[in-house]
Amino acid sequence: MTIVSEAAAIQIDRIGTETLLVPIVGTSPLIVHNFSEKSKRQMLEAQQGKKKLKAIRDPEAEYEAAFYRIADPTSGEEKFGFPVTAFKAATTGAARFYDKSVSMTALRQFIFMRGILTDADPQQLVEIIGEPRMREDVVRLGGPSRSADLRYRPEFPSWRAQLEVTYITSSISRQSVLSLIDAGGLGIGVGEWRPEKRGEFGTYAVDQAAEITVLS
Repeated sequence: MTIVSEAAAIQIDRIGTETLLVPIVGTSPLIVHNFSEKSKRQMLEAQQGKKKLKAIRDPEAEYEAAFYRIADPTSGEEKFGFPVTAFKAATTGAARFYDKSVSMTALRQFIFMRGILTDADPQQLVEIIGEPRMREDVVRLGGPSRSADLRYRPEFPSWRAQLEVTYITSSISRQSVLSLIDAGGLGIGVGEWRPEKRGEFGTYAVDQAAEITVLS
């Protein structure tokens, strides 16, 4: 008769994480260009075959529509923001600056960022602190003609923000996370005309003069 011993129960511990508040400071102006509701409506009407009516250009309205906005649920005050996904993409994309042992795919699973979600915008935003101004640029449109057009967008000459970052402590160290945030801000950036898109705008670095807060 064969006696089968009871197998030891599988023990799986919870994944260890740490959450940081990382202050960053812009090292070049940030150019913001939200896809306005008007632009979405015009795209839908074009896809539906509706005739496009020529409207009088309103630079101020285009400028205001290009912001990402955060609405304070208590006071109703509106603040400026930028998609948190852009900062995560810059951070994980910084893997390209290191050896092949660091992959973007792995970093996406090790590092997470959280933003603010309000009724003002249907996505998580990082609050941008700074004074914006209107920027007028000549851009080339797509298509064979490559015709020129004007764009009116917000620019933050000086800006700062705070990133809420959660990472898996058994997979990556705190210093590595901070190094990746720095590298992403230097070589990839966020917003229009960033280094990733052959520009020199939207760069940033971890603010060495401010304190990094550990939440958990």
